[in-house]
Amino acid sequence: MTEGLVDRRERLRRARLYLVVEAAAEPVLGPALRGGVDMVQLRDKDAPDEEILRAAAGFRELCDEHGALFWLNDRPDLARAAGADGVHLGQDDLPVAEAREQLGPDLLIGLSTHSPEQFDAAQASEADQLSVGPVWETPTKAGRPAAGLDYVSHAAEHGGEAPWFAIGGIDAGNVAEVVGAGARRIVVVRAIRDAADPQAAARSLRDALPR
Repeated sequence: MTEGLVDRRERLRRARLYLVVEAAAEPVLGPALRGGVDMVQLRDKDAPDEEILRAAAGFRELCDEHGALFWLNDRPDLARAAGADGVHLGQDDLPVAEAREQLGPDLLIGLSTHSPEQFDAAQASEADQLSVGPVWETPTKAGRPAAGLDYVSHAAEHGGEAPWFAIGGIDAGNVAEVVGAGARRIVVVRAIRDAADPQAAARSLRDALPR
């Protein structure tokens, strides 16, 4: 295992609050990172590659300033070109094993899961981290039915070495329920991106999570 991957995996192990945003939300990043976000994903499915790479440069710089991991959505090739720490894949994206072949040993791979069966299967893959949800239905994943708090409890009971993050409709008003179901880490979009004070919103969410 390379020194770079060891460092990234250790930072991933310590991570608690993961923010996923599009390129246009870059102004939110500085306040969010100061508030306690320790992983950021650039997710902009409709943007051309050139625009994603331009945005990624700003995301990378801000993440470096705050010691946060920077992820890119879906595209191992762009993740490598953007200098990202990892790529996050959905169930319908490139298989994890093929992404690992493209990325080599140094970068992290995240994988979305939406059911106990997917979660259990992902434990046997080369994914470095998993997302679990959506806990509640959310417009950022239109048409995806809620997996519910029972799924969070399943992950808490059956999780292995790979860190996992609860995702989907989580905000300051319900984060305690997610933690109560066994989550130690969460992913958010709107709860920080759309907040009047993103730094305060991030701090409130981070303070609600186990250390």
